[in-house]
Parts: sequence; structure tokens; C-alpha cells
Amino acid sequence: MWIPIQINESSAEPLYHQIETQLRSMIVGGQLGEGTLLPSIRELAASLNCSAITVRRVYQDLESEGLLRTKQGTGTFVGKVEDEQRGTYKQTFVKEALEAAIDSARSVQYSKEELKLLFLEVLEKKFEDTEKGGEAK
Repeated sequence: MWIPIQINESSAEPLYHQIETQLRSMIVGGQLGEGTLLPSIRELAASLNCSAITVRRVYQDLESEGLLRTKQGTGTFVGKVEDEQRGTYKQTFVKEALEAAIDSARSVQYSKEELKLLFLEVLEKKFEDTEKGGEAK
């Protein structure tokens, strides 16, 4: 199974974190449903051109969160995510992204009002693009 994970090699964010964040988003967002068989550690590592140790860490982290489960000899599967758990993950994910955006804005001296206006402008643009048939990015 091919998983659309994109690695940004020029990012300061650690590789395992990039993979983990994207995989978590796909699971929580419902793109990868319960019971979906994931590629083996070696297969995913080869497709992402990274080490198996990196992918193993991602799988272990997500398994400890209950998002993945491994059956000895059969593979790693997406675990069951309850609606309440899904809502909590989504809220945490978006909240962290917004906090990072606010930190970035404050670092370049954006005022609260300027940031509100910019946020609304970007929000409207993104939803307008989605409603026209574009993908939410």
C-alpha cells in the first residue's frame, strides 16, 4: 500500500516527526480506516528513502498512542479510533498548528488585530478554494 507521505528534507523538523505527524493525520482524519494494513517497516522506509529505524520509531510511537496495532507475523494495522478520541486528536492537532502560526506571527511583530485579519483572509481563501473543487491543503 502506498501512503502519500511527503518528506521535506530542508525542514528543521526531524524526519520521524514529519512522518509521524502525517501518518497520525491520515488515521485521525479517516483517510486510513480501522484495520488498514500498513506497509512493512522496510517497505515504508524504502519508499521514503529513510532508515528502517526511523519508521520503526514512528510505528512504535503511534502504537503506544493506540492508533496502530501490530499482529506478530501479519503486520501493522490501523487501530480503532473512537469518535471522542478522534475529536480530541483533531482539536489538539489544529490547536498546535495555530499556536505555531501565532508564534511565527509574533516573531515578526504582527499585532493581534493584523493577525486576526490575516487569519480570516487565509481562512476564506482556503475554504473558497475547497468549495471550487480544490483540495484542502
